[in-house]
Amino acid sequence: MEFTTGARLEVRITPADVGKRVSVRRLTGADDGAEKFTDTVGVLTSWDDGVVLVTRRTGETVRIAESTLVAGKVVPAAPARRRGPAASFRELTRVAARAWQPVEREALGEWELRASGGFTRRANSALPLGEPGMPLDEALVRVRRWYERRDLPAYIQTATGAEGTQELLCAELESRGWLREVTAEMRIGALAPLADGPRGAAPASAHVRLERGVGEAWLRRYQRFEEPGPHVLSVLGGGPSVWFASVDGDDGVPAAIGRCVIDGRWAGFMAVEVDPGRRRQGLASTVMRALAGRALDEGASAAWLQVESDNDAARALYDGMGFTTHHLYHHFRAA
Repeated sequence: MEFTTGARLEVRITPADVGKRVSVRRLTGADDGAEKFTDTVGVLTSWDDGVVLVTRRTGETVRIAESTLVAGKVVPAAPARRRGPAASFRELTRVAARAWQPVEREALGEWELRASGGFTRRANSALPLGEPGMPLDEALVRVRRWYERRDLPAYIQTATGAEGTQELLCAELESRGWLREVTAEMRIGALAPLADGPRGAAPASAHVRLERGVGEAWLRRYQRFEEPGPHVLSVLGGGPSVWFASVDGDDGVPAAIGRCVIDGRWAGFMAVEVDPGRRRQGLASTVMRALAGRALDEGASAAWLQVESDNDAARALYDGMGFTTHHLYHHFRAA
């Protein structure tokens, strides 16, 4: 609870506090004669025409009638995570972008427009890491037109939930009709424990092959690609130091695969997939352990990965590996 029972309640925020992290309490009704209240913590993203908008760390925007506010105050930024390596939002975002490089890119102020023939939202979305160098509405028109010329939907990738993230931009996009399609977690953890982790239930015969290039067999497991276009190969092969892992399976299709990009102190893990018939055998952990060992050999010390917030199985796996959520990122699509 942000407000202690018995403490004096007063609204100590104003429209001038837009952009700050706040805690507010509002009256939501009465039950058996007793008033009911709801607390909301997040970034104050708008205060207009008697309506207060607060964007939570999940990216959800809460609309609150000003007349229902009974308390409100500015609160410190969310405390830094104590587990795992220290990292800023900007550092992690730049590292992740270098690990999933688009085929085509163009600067729009401090925004980067990215396109890769429609292969993944990450490689086909605008990445804002500052100001676009023009009013927002003009920038959004430029973004739409840039993607229209490429016959692609216009996406913007944003983030919430950490110091320096983009709750204000999320609220601006929502107010202009952009639709949030996907939310994912950016997770971080220490690399050495991952490399030294328990072998789990993986069979002794589960040998992990590490290769620099992406092979045909690896691609047959990855999202079931038979003949991927050059844009797919370009995105998968791009990055500072890229490794592909695979465990032999049946009919020339690997039982498990993974991809790791090593970039200074960071090792990013992605495309970890397991044959549905071979799941719960420890193969995903085996693949990640082998890639983590390679990353340690190259001098990395910290790990990151991204997982969609509704992928409960993967989130549970990464919980067990010691990964914690640093922030969330979202893809907004032009309506």
